[in-house]
Amino acid sequence: MTGMLLAPRTTSDTFVSAARAAGVPAGRHAARADRERRLSADVVEALVEAGFSRALVPARHGGEPTDFATLTEAVAAVGEGCASAAWIGSLLAYTARFAAYLPAEAQAEIWADGPDSRLVSSLVSTAATARATDSGWHLSGTWTYASGVEFSDWALVMAMVPGADGKPQARFFAVPRSAYRIEETWDTVGMRATGSHTLVVDEVFVPTHRTCLMDDMFAGRGAVSDELRHSQPTFAVNGLTFAAPILGAARGALKLSARALAEKAARGSEPSETQRIAHARAAGEIDAAGLLLTRAAQSVDRAKATDDVLVRNRRDCALATQLLVGAVDTLFRGGGTRSQSASDPLQRIWRDANSAASHMVLQFEPAALAFTRGPLDAARAEKSS
Repeated sequence: MTGMLLAPRTTSDTFVSAARAAGVPAGRHAARADRERRLSADVVEALVEAGFSRALVPARHGGEPTDFATLTEAVAAVGEGCASAAWIGSLLAYTARFAAYLPAEAQAEIWADGPDSRLVSSLVSTAATARATDSGWHLSGTWTYASGVEFSDWALVMAMVPGADGKPQARFFAVPRSAYRIEETWDTVGMRATGSHTLVVDEVFVPTHRTCLMDDMFAGRGAVSDELRHSQPTFAVNGLTFAAPILGAARGALKLSARALAEKAARGSEPSETQRIAHARAAGEIDAAGLLLTRAAQSVDRAKATDDVLVRNRRDCALATQLLVGAVDTLFRGGGTRSQSASDPLQRIWRDANSAASHMVLQFEPAALAFTRGPLDAARAEKSS
């Protein structure tokens, strides 16, 4: 673990500036990270130093007073250099928010050395079992897609257990790094450097105080913190976690496109009207996506999310993702054969944006159906009354 318990050291401006500074080495090493399928230790340390791991840690444990709008911009700032690094930075922050729902004793253990513990999480298990004892659970299982697990100090994983009524319920378990091993299974087309490998636990005892109900976390209740950012329902903010890195990647692609147009003009070869129109359209779509994500973040910074805000935020994050991927596709096609070169960074951004957008949280169809459910239910109720 890194860090000591310190007074808050960042404001909105300084956090985004620190994130932008962390994005410089991330961008410099992005091509190598893509080839080697992992971030360098220096880049991960830069993310921690910038404040991502402490951004959403409860204040009582040294967390920063970071709001969701600031965090979204900070993640995007890193994403301009490397989408994988931005993904890890985002998950460092948001997984710490998950840990705020654990009992106070577990939080004291996780952040015993300060707020910079590196937490990872995985809800996807191919086989997980938890056997209850008088004082806890015996946990075993494999969990896939544990992004950043190679650099983690703690992991939060999910397993189904019998509830008080005998029905299955999902429970979160916090396990220290000494209690799990890693199987290298992540080898994908895009987002290759996230190191989203498989986490394995073999018959490990987890005391009761290191667990919490997933329903409580999803509903935003039961957090050992009275801070607004820890009482928001998960789906009100979850889309921001995964859309913000794509926003940064798209902005990075736009800068590369602008540079290519300028270089072409400098050589005396005026860019075609088609290229200029495509660039302008992509720029507008990226701006529109950024505004959607900013509104989503600001809405949960101001007040506890209502059901209407929750479904709107879910829709907007998914819609913003579609706009961003469309913009990156346009810029990639506009780059012609040049952008398809293995050495051209635009093809890496194109792969990363399309891969990141496949995350289940960012799918538009379920978000759209959830958004329309309320009005339809209301109409049916009015008709039957």
